[in-house]
Amino acid sequence: MTLDLSTFLATHGAELTYLRRHLHQHPELGRAERETTALIARRLEAVGLRPRLLPTGTGLVCDVGDGDGPTIALRADMDALPLQDEKDVPYRSTVAGVCHACRHDLHTPVLLGVGLALAERSEQLHGRVRLVFQPAEEKVPGGSLDVIAAGELKDVTAIFALHCDPKIEVGRLGIRVGSITAASDLMEIRLSGPGGHTARPHLTSDLVYAISRVVADLPGALTRLIDARASITLSFGCVQAGSVHNAIPTLAVARGTVRVLDRSVWGELPKLIERVLEATASPLGCKWDIDYQRGSPPVVNDEAATLVMANAARRANGPQTVLTAPQSMGGEDFSWYLEEVPGSIARLGVRIPGTDLDIHAASFDADERAIPVGVRILAQTAVDALDHYREKGQPVST
Repeated sequence: MTLDLSTFLATHGAELTYLRRHLHQHPELGRAERETTALIARRLEAVGLRPRLLPTGTGLVCDVGDGDGPTIALRADMDALPLQDEKDVPYRSTVAGVCHACRHDLHTPVLLGVGLALAERSEQLHGRVRLVFQPAEEKVPGGSLDVIAAGELKDVTAIFALHCDPKIEVGRLGIRVGSITAASDLMEIRLSGPGGHTARPHLTSDLVYAISRVVADLPGALTRLIDARASITLSFGCVQAGSVHNAIPTLAVARGTVRVLDRSVWGELPKLIERVLEATASPLGCKWDIDYQRGSPPVVNDEAATLVMANAARRANGPQTVLTAPQSMGGEDFSWYLEEVPGSIARLGVRIPGTDLDIHAASFDADERAIPVGVRILAQTAVDALDHYREKGQPVST
């Protein structure tokens, strides 16, 4: 079934744009998206749907259609980032220090639009479409684990999502089979020693020197312990040691992230990092400790699901819609869904002409013309996926 959403978007397009601006003005951080959750729930209930609040208190799930067939999930994340909004626009954030700098405020109205459009056609669906309005994508651990823990993926056949990309023009969709984003973990390394006078570093453990060695040597050492094709990146964002000129401190701390595209290497990283720490810090007389916090594994898009989405995008928005997306070292907790069921996430073009912005920047904004594009693509993906997975094992033609 090829969807014609022209009438729907002409009727509801302004509402979806208004919702995006409202969410941008009233952003909420992860697992605090109460007003956002309530607003979406009310709108779905107004068309006769029955949203289910997640047990964690924010985020919701809602099924459209009840016919025989598979269940296809569509996900949008809702949380904002702890950044001050620096844009001079009428819909600038009204919450100090909180901003939708990753365009979840656009993901949410796109999925709502899909839900409203499919609700008008629910009797034509060959199965169910599950709308997943997910909290806390920016948190560690991510809100996708809340959805999974609630059992909302147990009967799902495949899952799909869009993520805004400011490097891609409006009207285009970036797809990729296999790893599209990296695993992203957090770590805090602590070195300790007795401290002492800077005039006599040989009588103590010079933690400032030791932590500098760790920060300088650990990233390069890891690249010699794993296959270069795994594409590992380790970066430190915070280093703290001491407070005065002439005293060697008793504690030094370095905090950073480690990212890798290879799923199997991701599993080995903590032990590899500990191996390098032992070789670097112990000879200098330091005691070391690491708090390694798992974020999420790489997002590995399923081939069949990715082809379903690509074909749907061409049907919904024209033959020139699809391009190949580059791999990103950014993290995305959509990966946890793909540990459970096949699926695919694609990059929706939102670039404002003449700009060179990036996500997670306080000045980032998106071209709102991408909203109807996203609705058309994601709705057609849901319909095509229901048909494809209803015929299990049937190949997808490109």
